[in-house]
This record gives sequence, structure tokens and C-alpha cells, in this order.
Amino acid sequence: MRGWITEPGAPSGIALRDRPEPTPAGNEVLIHVEAYAVNRGELRLIEDRSDGWPPGQDVAGTVVESRAGEGPAPGARVVGVADEGGWSERVTVPVHRVAELPEEVSFVQAASLPVAGLTALRTLRTGGPLLGRRVLVTGATGGVGSFAVQLARAAGATVTALVSGPDRVDEAAGLGAHAVLTSLSDEAGPFDLVVDGIGGAVLSDAVRRLAPGGQVTAYGSAGRARSEIAFFDFAGAAPGGRLEGFFIYRTGEETFGADLRVLAEMVAEGRLEARIGLEADWSETAAAVEALRERRSTGKVVLRRS
Repeated sequence: MRGWITEPGAPSGIALRDRPEPTPAGNEVLIHVEAYAVNRGELRLIEDRSDGWPPGQDVAGTVVESRAGEGPAPGARVVGVADEGGWSERVTVPVHRVAELPEEVSFVQAASLPVAGLTALRTLRTGGPLLGRRVLVTGATGGVGSFAVQLARAAGATVTALVSGPDRVDEAAGLGAHAVLTSLSDEAGPFDLVVDGIGGAVLSDAVRRLAPGGQVTAYGSAGRARSEIAFFDFAGAAPGGRLEGFFIYRTGEETFGADLRVLAEMVAEGRLEARIGLEADWSETAAAVEALRERRSTGKVVLRRS
């Protein structure tokens, strides 16, 4: 079996090599991978993990074998969240992290959903019911942000999108944002919920624009910059406000499959669009990783197997 592994000195730090054939455990299914996505968090893992580590979490394909005694049967079209090794011809995934796909959803669309879609869905849930509430989504044209804007709008929120520049304004508006900003001015807000994956000064500014009792849910720090936040940022404008850190694997992975099913059904019904910024053959994975690292693509980066 062929698959991508970390290899220092190779382009983007990864190389396509022969890998051991995976064997499913008692709670797993073996998936023949048709498409997979690259997440920004995986860029750091490629840098940090040892030589020979197999990256890849977001996968879509066909079940080859199941030893779980439940879930999708062989031949079923599925989407899933792997621990690692998803950038390969085949991978094993726990059955509770897998959902069957409606026929209307392509493998490429499905591969964009797992980490980004689950993060968007679950960060929005931290704010409680969103009907009539004011939500700010930072990095709104990125993988998580593009899903968060659409899901917040579908939940009845008034959505403000923050983007990196004027060239992203139309794209964010097309996702359904009621307002699009390129910076957080003093007039912005107040917001009942902020979903932030940028960190740094953006996170600090967002805290200062919370409504009383509002919440910031931070799921990442794309710029890797520290944020300056003080007590009076909350006490002045947002008494009762809260800042919550979010990590997808600490939010109940036993229901990943159920939530993936929700997202896939929304795509099938036309209520959620999987924004693919870059789609290419899996042989071009190293170049796709570099494009994501250099921020030359918005939306999701998906590789398909030919």
C-alpha cells in the first residue's frame, strides 16, 4: 500500500512511500480512501512528528472490511475522522467516527467535512441557542470559518464575518454573512458569541467587543501570536463575559459519526456548501501542503485518488 509519511528534506516534509497494510481492530472499519483533506493543524504535526509518521485525519471513501459488528457494511460510502494515516490508499477508523454518505454528496465534498466541519458545529454549540443572537466568525473564509458562517446563519444568528482583506469580502458575503469586516473597529459589535481561530491581536480585540454575558470560543491560533487580555477587557464592556479554549478531540469523539451525519445531510439538502479552495490529485499532496502553508488557498484543500 502507498501512503504519505513525514520525511525530513523531502518537499513540504512528506514523501509518498510504501506503507504497511492496515488491519481493523474490533471497533474499526477499513476504508478504501477516495479523497482526503489537509488541515492547518496537520502542518504543525508534520513539523513536530518524527520521521516516518503518517499524517491524515479527514477521509472519505468506501468500507472494505468491518470488524465492529455495527455501523456501515462493506461497500458503503462513508466519511470519517482517522487518528492518522489518512493520506494513504487505505486507513482504519473507529466506527463511532464514521458516517454513511447520502448519494448526493461526493467524496471530495465529504472529505472537507470532518475536522473543520465538526469544529465549526461544536464551537457554535458552546454559545447555546443562536436564534436572534449576534455571532462573529473570524477567519471567515478559511476551512472552519466558512462552515461556521453558514451554520450560524442556518441556526438563526445575525452573523458578522471577519476576513483578512478586501479581496475576501465578496466570498464571505456569499457564505451568508450579514456583515463583513476587514478589521475590528471600535464600532464593531457587541457580539454574544465569537468563534475565533486567529488568536493574537484579533482575539484580544474580539474580547473587548463582547456583549454582557457574551463568550469567545477560541479553537486555534493561525498566526501563532500571543494575545494580550486583561481583567478590565471583560469587566468594562462585558461583565459576565467568558473566554473558552476549544479542542475538538475533547468534545466527545464518541459522537463524531452522528455529527458528521448531520453535516453530510445538510450538504445533500443544499443547506451547507463545502467550499473547496484547492482540489488536486493525491500525487500533488506535497504541493497542496505548501499552498496551505503559504495561505494561497481559501476554503478546504482536498486531494482525490485517481
